[in-house]
Amino acid sequence: MLTLWGLALLAGALATLVALPAAQHLRSFRDGERVSATLHTKGSCMLGGCRVEFEADGRTVVADLPVGSSGGKTSVGTPMTVRYHADDPQAAVREADLGGGGAAVLAAMLGGAALLFLLTSVAVPVHAHRQRRAPAAPDGA
Repeated sequence: MLTLWGLALLAGALATLVALPAAQHLRSFRDGERVSATLHTKGSCMLGGCRVEFEADGRTVVADLPVGSSGGKTSVGTPMTVRYHADDPQAAVREADLGGGGAAVLAAMLGGAALLFLLTSVAVPVHAHRQRRAPAAPDGA
């Protein structure tokens, strides 16, 4: 039971402290400047390993996609639409990720896992208690 509580706490903490803030950061770009870009560096976009290239204020910018971005299976050179804050074009978000991207999905999955672990930590002892209290089956002999 303690193991289930620990797993529930871990999943809940990851959802609350990592995935939700990442999803909120992605959503913060909704009012940003919209521009066409190409994938410059391919990597694990979910972990913040992708970069895009676009034009901002007449200069070429290579910006990092933040943690929680999707699109990791996209090839280098693939065109996409991104948004960036005018005062800081070094960070951009794919327009497809403005709803929270993979981080929102991860937060939902971790929250669901935490709930499942909590429910299981209650159901297992209740079931074990009922098994102990059940009367022995009568002998037919």
